[in-house]
Amino acid sequence: MSKFVAGDAIPDIAMETPDGGSVKPSDFAGRALVLFFYPKDNTPGCTSEAKDFSALKADFAAAGTAIVGISKDPPKKHLNFIAKHDLTVALATDAEDGGLSDTLGIWTEKQMYGRSYMGMVRTTYLIDKAGKIAQVWDKVKVTGHAEEVLAAAKAL
Repeated sequence: MSKFVAGDAIPDIAMETPDGGSVKPSDFAGRALVLFFYPKDNTPGCTSEAKDFSALKADFAAAGTAIVGISKDPPKKHLNFIAKHDLTVALATDAEDGGLSDTLGIWTEKQMYGRSYMGMVRTTYLIDKAGKIAQVWDKVKVTGHAEEVLAAAKAL
């Protein structure tokens, strides 16, 4: 569960983009921003989520809202993910240690089949034009999620 809630300022931590650049929340100052954190490129749920946000990118843009998908996958893997699924949303790579997801508390210990490992909790943040968190979706269920976030973005 996210350590940050509605009303908190989003931490301004840079992440690497697939083109070798970087992006951070303050780059979007003056417009709304959706940050959707997902576990892993090219897995069924993550692919559906990225495709859903890509399909609605123009609607988000019309609502004055940018979208960035974030995982800890390396930039080269993001390039493959984008090409394989014709994604149009921006993707970013969070730092292995001390990244934005660590600060937000959503890179955490998980368990599967009795094995413990570190992983991303699928979480989405809607950030307002002032850089404050407007809404948080914890432990996201993918179906219908992008549409729900779009409705919230339109209501800002």
